[in-house]
Amino acid sequence: MGWHYRKSIKVGPFRINLSRHGVGHSYGNRRFHVSTTPDGRRHVTVRLPGGFQVGKTFGSRRYPRHY
Repeated sequence: MGWHYRKSIKVGPFRINLSRHGVGHSYGNRRFHVSTTPDGRRHVTVRLPGGFQVGKTFGSRRYPRHY
């Protein structure tokens, strides 16, 4: 069984995410959100009225995961 750790620190509209994989960060509001993962990928999410959500991930992992 693996272990998990996640801590999030909010500084204004920015959020710093700490996990066992590294440090990521995100920025956004209720409708538009951009985040960067610890391995370099970027994820953009747009929330639309009526409960719809559209997301797209850009980039690939900088290093492979070895679990």
